[in-house]
Amino acid sequence: MITLSLPSPAQPLLPPSSKTLNPSRQNIIPSSDSRKNPNFEPFKNSLIRQLDVGHLRHAISTLDLMTQQKAPPDLTTYSILLKSCIRFRNFQLGKLVHRKLIQSGLELDSVVLNTLISLYSKCGDTETARSIFEGMGSRRDLVSWSAMVSCYANNNMEWQAICTFLDMLELGFYPNEYCFTAMIRACSNAKYSWIGEIIYGSVLKTGYFEADVCVGCELIDMFAKSSGDLGSAYKVFEKMPERNLVTWTLMITRFAQLGCARDAIDMFLDMELSGYAPDRFTYSSVLSACTELGLLALGKQLHSRVICFGLALDVCVGCSLVNMYAKCAADGLVDDSRKAFDRMPAHNVMSWTTIITAYVQSGECDKEAIELFCRMISGQIQPNQFSFSSVLKACVNLSDPYIGEQVYGYAVKLGLASVNCVGNSLISMYAKSGRMEDARKAFDILFEKNLVSYNAIVDGYAKNMKSEETFLLFNEIVDTGIGINAFTFASLLSGAATIGAMGKGEQIHGRLLKEGFESNQCICNALISMYSRCGNIESAFQVFDQMEDRNVISWTSMITGFAKHGFAARALEMFRKMLEKGTKPNEITFVAVLSACSHVGMISEGRKHFNSMYEVHGIVPRMEHYACMVDLLGRSGLLVEAMEFINSMPFMADALVWRTLLGACRVHGNTKLGKHAAEMILEQEPDDPTAYILLSNLHASAGQWRDVTKIRKSMKERNLIKEAGYSWIEVENMVHRFHVGDTSHPQAWEIYRELDQLAAKIKEMGYIPDTDFVLHDVEEEQKEQFLFQHSEKIAVAYGIISTTPSKPIRIFKNLRVCGDCHTALKYISMATEREIVVRDSNRFHHMKNGVCSCNDYW
Repeated sequence: MITLSLPSPAQPLLPPSSKTLNPSRQNIIPSSDSRKNPNFEPFKNSLIRQLDVGHLRHAISTLDLMTQQKAPPDLTTYSILLKSCIRFRNFQLGKLVHRKLIQSGLELDSVVLNTLISLYSKCGDTETARSIFEGMGSRRDLVSWSAMVSCYANNNMEWQAICTFLDMLELGFYPNEYCFTAMIRACSNAKYSWIGEIIYGSVLKTGYFEADVCVGCELIDMFAKSSGDLGSAYKVFEKMPERNLVTWTLMITRFAQLGCARDAIDMFLDMELSGYAPDRFTYSSVLSACTELGLLALGKQLHSRVICFGLALDVCVGCSLVNMYAKCAADGLVDDSRKAFDRMPAHNVMSWTTIITAYVQSGECDKEAIELFCRMISGQIQPNQFSFSSVLKACVNLSDPYIGEQVYGYAVKLGLASVNCVGNSLISMYAKSGRMEDARKAFDILFEKNLVSYNAIVDGYAKNMKSEETFLLFNEIVDTGIGINAFTFASLLSGAATIGAMGKGEQIHGRLLKEGFESNQCICNALISMYSRCGNIESAFQVFDQMEDRNVISWTSMITGFAKHGFAARALEMFRKMLEKGTKPNEITFVAVLSACSHVGMISEGRKHFNSMYEVHGIVPRMEHYACMVDLLGRSGLLVEAMEFINSMPFMADALVWRTLLGACRVHGNTKLGKHAAEMILEQEPDDPTAYILLSNLHASAGQWRDVTKIRKSMKERNLIKEAGYSWIEVENMVHRFHVGDTSHPQAWEIYRELDQLAAKIKEMGYIPDTDFVLHDVEEEQKEQFLFQHSEKIAVAYGIISTTPSKPIRIFKNLRVCGDCHTALKYISMATEREIVVRDSNRFHHMKNGVCSCNDYW
């Protein structure tokens, strides 16, 4: 336990010492000898004039000339030169002066030694600073102690600063305002804030709080930085008897940085009413507050003000303007942001990074962001870690790991590759490209991993359907003690949802309840999606129903869930309630609503909602909405009407729309229109295997085997590979995957025995294998054999032998379930009296007692 007891003010005893840092004294030249030379004073005055205008190198040349002319500099000259090096932050020249000082043989006094401590402190060389301090011995005065406390505080060595402060007290030195300021700075963190509060009491008691405005500023910073306690920080501000521009700007900045943007703006107005004129730092902070609140109109007024006061050309203000126009643009454009950037007379790494980030965050200007990065480096501006992080995010958005790797190579060259924000962006880039091995390597080489690093790799594994790695990493996060945030849980729930691992999802749900995240909006939305995508729509609705604060994502997730499960009436009722509650729908909401209509063939209802998008809600329909309408018409067999709808579109239909029509042609056997749709797809995406496969299946269904052979040959020549169909099921927290005719499972013999028994049972009940779904030119008997080797049937058989009769069997397939399997599974649900839930690439099928929730409309 540390106890702080501040002694009464006392004058420290500083007896003269014969010790010096240089044991050899034969060459010591008294300063009086220097002054005997008539050139000494002219040289010294010339050196001081050079320092006044910042010509440090000329001053050092004059210093050398003085020695050559036998008018060696005295300690005062060296002290002035050292202080100038510190003032102009030229620490290398300061070190050079120190070497010349040692060579001069002069005996160093406490003033020069204290200046040297400050020099090495500011260039981060704490060891040399400590060595000088310890070598001073009894010559240490209050300035020496204060300089050493400040040295440790400024170089993230808080504990050493506190210990040095306590040593100073024990030796009878009483701290002044500078020492208190350094000590408070050392306590500006969560670990030592309690010591800072004791110091606060001391400065109030001793009167230093009223004596120096710097003490109050450090106290404001301490409360803000250590715990985000803006209430206490503001109390300090109110107690300060004297405030200046720095104090007001500091308080405004901390409010803006810690999520109290409205308070920052209010304080800015109070400051102006108090008669203080804002400077570039004040405007920069208040513009950031406007950005946070989306107050573009106020931001523009402030922009006019900074132009009037001649501050618009400042880099700091310019960066805030670039950021404000980028984030507050209603249409997502960055034109005004770019104008603010282009009007800046000079650019540094901060301004370049701000405009690059603005282009990346706009969502549609990633190529321009990369071009700006290239311009920056060609202009001899060296990027920092934030520049690299932003441009790598652009590569993520473009799914272009090739350019990303070149950017990363440059980061390696500059020694920034292992910095967290750079490494985290690289992980995301590889993960989005599906290169999880490279993503893992990027994660492993990070020097210091933070929660963002873990979240990036967890999210990558989740989205690439690598659930085991996802949950192993979760355990690793727990073991490291880094902590878990809402994004971590959302990624884990996404991982469970992707593969339909409801057991894992329920475990995560239990864990997040324990961690206190049950009311977090982001988590609740992820839970709705997880339960819905795992086939348990009622649990999803329960989570939704218990939410106190719902946003558009919550409503849209629930509408999407009902739509995917075939409960169109409940989806549309949910949409109606959403509008009644005053929640404004977005583009994704309407995709869900139109999908709900499509899944049950509600054509007039679908048209009504499509037309209301722009007429009622002001949302311009995008390509995916037109694709939903084509799907609605195509599923209903209105293929000619679907074609007319495509021709009436205000822009050219993309491959998604034509692919939707081709799928409908495949279901309804329209070879002519299907061929046209396939041609339109291949015109836009010549290497899309889906178009070839759908067209091949269409010809196969019509028995046109010559055309099938021709298409398959074309695919082979283009090296196009059909995605292999597979199904999976989760049993006791383990995911079991099956392909067509799969015999690799350890229980394969039991699975196929169960399949044979099921085949016999359902045939007795009236099931007739539909061999039209075997798209191979083989004998009927062999076709029937092929049908019972489909992956979804194998997965269901495994579910029957591995789960209790009371539990629903939930299986998942990466492609659309085939018509024969759909029929067979309905019979199996009746034969086994089991509920079977199937999630394919389009929707859910709830089969019970021989009936499917889709009503055979899919």
